[in-house]
Amino acid sequence: MWFTSSTAVASVAVLAAVANAQNSGDYSPPKYPSPWMRGGNGWQDAYAKAQAFVSQLTLLEKINLTTGVGWEGEACVGNTGSIPRLGFRGLCLQDSPLGIRFADLNSAFPAGINAAATWSTRLIKDRGRAMGEEMNGKGIDMQLGPVAGPLGRAPAGGRNWEGFSPDPVLTGRAIAESVKGIQDAGVIACAKHFIMNEQERYREPNNEGTNKFAYSANLDDKTMHELYLWPFADAVRAGAAAIMSSYNQINNSYGSQNSYTVNYLLKNELDFQGAVVSDWWAQHTGVASALAGLDITMAGDQGLASGNTYWGSNLTAAVLNGTLPQWRLDDMVVRIMSAYYKVGRDTHRVPVNFNSWNSSTFGYRHPLAQEGFEQINFHVDVQADHARLIREIGGASTVLLKNTRNVLPLKKPKSLAVIGEDAHDNPGGPNACSDRGCNIGTLAMGWGSGTANYPYLIAPVTALKAQAAKDNTAFTNVSNNYDLAAIKAAVTGAEAAIVFVNANSGERYITVDGNGGDRNNLTLWGNGDALVEYVASIHPNTIVVLHTVGAVIVEDFKNHPNITAILWAGLPGQESGNAITDVLYGVVNPQAKSVFTWGKKREDWGVDVVYHFEEDPPQLNFKEGNFIDYRYFDANNIAPSYEFGFGLSYTTYAYSDLKITKLNPGPYEPTTGFTKAAPTFGTIDYNPANAQFPPGFHEVPLYVYPFLNGSIPTGQPQNWPEKSFDSSPQPRVPAGGSAGGNRQLYDVLYTVSVTIKNTGTRRGTEIAQLYLSLGAPSDPIRVLRGFNDVPLSAGESRTITFELTRRDVSNWDTASQNWVISSYPKKVFVGASSRNLPLQAPLP
Repeated sequence: MWFTSSTAVASVAVLAAVANAQNSGDYSPPKYPSPWMRGGNGWQDAYAKAQAFVSQLTLLEKINLTTGVGWEGEACVGNTGSIPRLGFRGLCLQDSPLGIRFADLNSAFPAGINAAATWSTRLIKDRGRAMGEEMNGKGIDMQLGPVAGPLGRAPAGGRNWEGFSPDPVLTGRAIAESVKGIQDAGVIACAKHFIMNEQERYREPNNEGTNKFAYSANLDDKTMHELYLWPFADAVRAGAAAIMSSYNQINNSYGSQNSYTVNYLLKNELDFQGAVVSDWWAQHTGVASALAGLDITMAGDQGLASGNTYWGSNLTAAVLNGTLPQWRLDDMVVRIMSAYYKVGRDTHRVPVNFNSWNSSTFGYRHPLAQEGFEQINFHVDVQADHARLIREIGGASTVLLKNTRNVLPLKKPKSLAVIGEDAHDNPGGPNACSDRGCNIGTLAMGWGSGTANYPYLIAPVTALKAQAAKDNTAFTNVSNNYDLAAIKAAVTGAEAAIVFVNANSGERYITVDGNGGDRNNLTLWGNGDALVEYVASIHPNTIVVLHTVGAVIVEDFKNHPNITAILWAGLPGQESGNAITDVLYGVVNPQAKSVFTWGKKREDWGVDVVYHFEEDPPQLNFKEGNFIDYRYFDANNIAPSYEFGFGLSYTTYAYSDLKITKLNPGPYEPTTGFTKAAPTFGTIDYNPANAQFPPGFHEVPLYVYPFLNGSIPTGQPQNWPEKSFDSSPQPRVPAGGSAGGNRQLYDVLYTVSVTIKNTGTRRGTEIAQLYLSLGAPSDPIRVLRGFNDVPLSAGESRTITFELTRRDVSNWDTASQNWVISSYPKKVFVGASSRNLPLQAPLP
């Protein structure tokens, strides 16, 4: 394996190996030592406070902050140990990317994919801040989100909806604004899952019953940098204080102990200053994972409720017997505490006032052990006025895909029929299924750990019925997708028939309707395709609303003459019904653009989830490189049903006056020089007797502690990777040196201005998009490099400006291990979607 010293080779040869990786058996090269924090990029004050705090700590106290106490050990999904001597409560880590999981009196926000579909950095940041405010109000220190992994390589991927888009620039902007919003509210944002967690099947050892190992995502260096690493660079540049590693392997090394991805790419090249957290039970080694850059292990136990641990007492022993150097432990703890101080947890932290494992007011403080009966839920209402924002995002993220004869917006129709289970409530209530692990009633979030409890869920039928009553519109509805007689009776004579259908997905540990996290297909659920076809066959004004986790096959709907409108409403959260009613009736003029491509058939995407592997470890080879989603469609001249970036409005827009200005920020200079030597903080008491359980200490069953329980191992083989213990000054990476990479990557080289005019009769917001051709035959035809939401009154014109940075116009060069502007001619395109680009000009 990679952690034996015999695998150490020259750096150039090592990087050459990964440059060409994308095949079974690919190799992730060792990169050591783990970089130590330096406190730059806005971390200076937090770093100083963390150094002072950590210098006071004993060995056991340091270990306690790095190790979770075990599943259901305390109130939160993840809990680190505490420091009673200093009155420091352990950290509370809590799902999810769209709100608080396992709590009450909290909001259920639109999913990440909906936030991205607004293409509004204001709304995305506001969503992040609102979630952060709720987390803070419940006493949560770290929100487990936002998501850039999965990026969305395969449209059937189960957790794509938790993230933003398969485009790295859109995801990068969205994750950066989300991080800023969450941390502005005083909560640590934990960007995840780092990296290549692109499908649910085979993501963990034994999760398919036949695999001993998780799949290995095998990819080359260029694809890593230009596609999958790109948004994480933006998260780091935005100040993300924590990053979660992934379950899977990357080039045959697990994400939580992959020294190349964590030590080299994340902590060295991207200069990440925060803490790396393992996904729950994604850690597979003890000292090896610490040397490879892991800082916090979650949930702390080796397996669900196992009681044993890779760290805790074992990490204590490793320090005492010299297996783990003090500088690496100190760096782990300083990173953790720097994250804490960076977001101001020391100034506004409140006690944890909820319990993930029991919704009752009273229960056990240690649920797994059933010890410490006390008040565990204080039912603190943290919702504030966030319902307003949720409704706004729900409307702003609804993509109008088709609108024949301008049938929308509705104008007080005489009669209306609403058809489909997806328009209606789950009879058991919106939280009837744990972690939303079912598909009953209207769909407003997927399933798994990336969910939250609804405080309520406004079903479409509820809001539409209220609007109909207000307008004196005759109203009928049918919830049974299979009751054709009732459906026919309901739609007969109606002025419009609105059909609600859905497609769901989620995390692997739950299977819904035979779908094990990833979707089995790209069709609608619950007889949805047949339902739409039937209604359209008997009604000439059929409007289709799609609540889906991503793309479904809609080509027949697009071409059906009786289907007059199609809207993608995605996963809009608790205000779902109100948001779609706002759009259908024109209270909100659609601005949303699709954040993924809609293919005509499943094969159009060129890549897919792999549902079965013969080999173990499973080898998931990313041979498509950069060419996913619209990049693949463009390169292969495949006509989609609807392209990436497409979305209609109730008004129209015109583009003109493209102007490009070249700036001169100076030449690109690779980072040079050396770091300082690794610092240590405080002293270590190396007497094992002082690391034992104190006399009379009550040990909570299955709770993870840092105390030794007996003698420490000695005389063990010390076959550790070369340089993994090296604390001397280290050479700085040419492409690194600052948050997100070399600071000059973010120099603005060009500004691009265009004028947009609202040529229609309604006020609206246009999403202007800038694409760039990088020019080389091996490059995608065009890549998104900028966007701007432009509100305009009818007849109004406005000139907007895009900025192109050095990174935007560069390619990753595997030979020099740096970003390089190629000599190929480059061209700028501006317009309303990836295939509607009326303005273009060469880049001077």
